[in-house]
Amino acid sequence: MKFTVPSVIALALAASFAATAATPADTLVIAQSIDDANSFDPADGFELTSVQAFTNLYQRLVQSDPQNPTDLKPTLATEWKPGSDNRSMTFTLRDGATFSSGNPLRPEDVIFSLSRVIKLNLDPSFILAQLGWTKDNVDSHLKKIDDKHVQLSWTADVSPTYVLSLLAAPVSSIVDEKTVSANVQNGDFGNKWLAQHSAGSGPYQIRKYVPHEVVLLSANPSSPAGAPKLKNVLIKNVPEPAARRLLLEQGDADIARNLGADQIASLKDKAGVKTLAVPMASLYYVQFNIDANPVLKNPALWEASRYLFDYKGIANDLLKGQFQVHQSFLPEGFLGALNDNPFTYDPEKAKAILAKAGLKNVSFKLSVSNQPPYLDIAQALQASFAKGGVKVEVLPGISSEVATRVKAHQYEATLNAWGADYFDPNTNAAAFAYNPEDGSKTLAWRSNWHIPELSKQTLAATAESDPAKRVELYHKMQREIQQNSPYVVGLQARNLVALRDNLKGYVQGINPDMVYYSQVSK
Repeated sequence: MKFTVPSVIALALAASFAATAATPADTLVIAQSIDDANSFDPADGFELTSVQAFTNLYQRLVQSDPQNPTDLKPTLATEWKPGSDNRSMTFTLRDGATFSSGNPLRPEDVIFSLSRVIKLNLDPSFILAQLGWTKDNVDSHLKKIDDKHVQLSWTADVSPTYVLSLLAAPVSSIVDEKTVSANVQNGDFGNKWLAQHSAGSGPYQIRKYVPHEVVLLSANPSSPAGAPKLKNVLIKNVPEPAARRLLLEQGDADIARNLGADQIASLKDKAGVKTLAVPMASLYYVQFNIDANPVLKNPALWEASRYLFDYKGIANDLLKGQFQVHQSFLPEGFLGALNDNPFTYDPEKAKAILAKAGLKNVSFKLSVSNQPPYLDIAQALQASFAKGGVKVEVLPGISSEVATRVKAHQYEATLNAWGADYFDPNTNAAAFAYNPEDGSKTLAWRSNWHIPELSKQTLAATAESDPAKRVELYHKMQREIQQNSPYVVGLQARNLVALRDNLKGYVQGINPDMVYYSQVSK
């Protein structure tokens, strides 16, 4: 299909914006960096730009309610029924649902979409592989019952509740099998074509993508989600945060995303602009390698460190609201998250804990990325630990090199961040509270922390169907790790966003895919 690109959009596709009084009335213009984008195929894309687009381009069988993300809502499925074996589920597909191509939604589309994830075996595939699906058996676990019903089955010891969480992840987006199959190249399941196109039922579709320059989305009026309020969404690549701020301030952009604290501060008193600090599912923590030396294995050091982390000073003063204090391994906004923060900066209490344990002249080396905010936080910790009598030697390095050393157990301590891969508490529990002794490089494994009981609890939580009981299990694990573990979880990141104050209906949630454009109006 040939599109005639409106002149204002054609100008926006150029390398720079021309100064204008306002953005087009029917177009949402967003300034952000899109240099990370690798693919817009939901079976492949795992970068921030791609993931932020998926909810607008595609739908899943079930999805999080934008206003209450822990509540899963029927989307392309209207209902589902678990099998008596607790290892299967049958979905009823939405009547009359169509893709942007006009093709109707069929059980074949669901089967094709989920099976291609496993067969392509790209980065996000591990999410669905948790069901026990492999390229050799996945076809036997996806079955068309009739034209309106499809059945999924699995071998892993996980509950239907947990399966629904995985099916709500972006990787589980349903693609139009007929359109994608027509663009298959060398048996790639349409992966190369979908990298720069879309074939979904979401409120928008990709109209134009120029790598490192622009992504242009156009409305899909026939979407089962309903027609969006604006005809176009233009996402312009603007690598520098200061340039993004200026475009917003001048009215040449409606939204400026991923700004720094300084940019947000400079916009707070500007007419026509409002700012947001959206909590992200990204936690910053200190982690000890307990086999590096006997001191690092001593729980007294772990406890003292909890009182040597200057939580409020770093979050409020150093990083100016770019972070919030958070001391448990589930981010605020996740099912079962503990939001109490029992520890405060108290160097004298830390000294007493160390003295009682007979620990003197304590020191350790802290490996950290040389990029902000990691190095800034590490240097602040060096100062705050020193007041408790603990010497911290900061070892900055390239992020990839630091990660390699940590995974090889060649470190004493590290400051790092952990982001959620999907919207279920297991995404973090399986990192902080799970070490299956099978070589899985979880955070517990990287700490050489052997936790058979916590690992059992982590597995039990994925097998539990009752939400209240799941919450109890996660509360118990978080409290144990909060009080006695080689981690000091201290901060939860915030996504700093600024937008023109004439925008209405913009919603952004805790996970990267929870960005919603369809209800935005001017």
